[in-house]
Amino acid sequence: MTKKQAIKNLKGLPYGGAAFVDNPELIQQTKMILADTANVMWDTDIKDRFLERYQEWIRSSELNLLKGLDKFPIAAYSLGTSESFDKFYFKNIGRRFRCYKGEYMYHQVAWRNYFPNWSFITDEDPIQANDAVVISLPFSDTGDQHVNQHVLFNSCDELDVPVLVDMAYFGICQNIIVDLDRPCVTDIVFSLSKCFPVPFMRIGMRLTREDDDDTLLVHHKTNYVNRTGAAVGLEFLNQYSPDWNVLSYAQNQKLFCNTLQCVESNTVIFGIDQGMRPEYSRGNSTNRLNLSKYLYSGKLPDQHY
Repeated sequence: MTKKQAIKNLKGLPYGGAAFVDNPELIQQTKMILADTANVMWDTDIKDRFLERYQEWIRSSELNLLKGLDKFPIAAYSLGTSESFDKFYFKNIGRRFRCYKGEYMYHQVAWRNYFPNWSFITDEDPIQANDAVVISLPFSDTGDQHVNQHVLFNSCDELDVPVLVDMAYFGICQNIIVDLDRPCVTDIVFSLSKCFPVPFMRIGMRLTREDDDDTLLVHHKTNYVNRTGAAVGLEFLNQYSPDWNVLSYAQNQKLFCNTLQCVESNTVIFGIDQGMRPEYSRGNSTNRLNLSKYLYSGKLPDQHY
């Protein structure tokens, strides 16, 4: 058997990976919320309250504008974004999966193992009619909208190619203005894992246009979901705005980026290095620096300036 090539893992580096801001006050608050939700497993309505509030929360942002969300009325609880990715793969199993270089590495791992004909979107290998596309918004490698996003949507509209839009960074971003009501967009997915210290609770939501009764919706309809995650998520959504992280940490992000001589991303946990630190490359010409471990304290590790 041919040994599969490992995907580069940057989490061990000082500015590697992507995570919620390491805020000890919010971590303590999470513990208190968990203690207060001990009986939530018997709360049969918690899922619906969470999903309704999550959509209101997204629309309440004053720093971002997502148009067309009303065209995706079918909401379902998702274990982070990853569970929804898997469902998208299953529903498009006969297609060739595509993404841009620098995209979230989960897709490369899944496709390498189960869909080996996948390929990156390039000028030499553009979108074809039998493709299926995943794109993060903000884009995983930069925290901004991908420079080719509009062109990609146009191509996928024309060729009837399904697109999943991954909005896992919503809640830590600004200046994202987009109309998601494109014929090609079939799934929009969100997660609170980067917004608050709850990544191990797998709190997410998927929005789709139609009820196709897939396996995620089977769990939704039978109320077989993570009720503890929904309850904890609901508490954070009620207490913090979708702009709170940006408003709280943008000043330290700016100071860090000045110190590190990099560019501020529209996603507050990132600085974008223009080539000085190739060890943080995720396949493109710029390098993503994760600042989340340092934003609360306001202090960078001295040896890594």
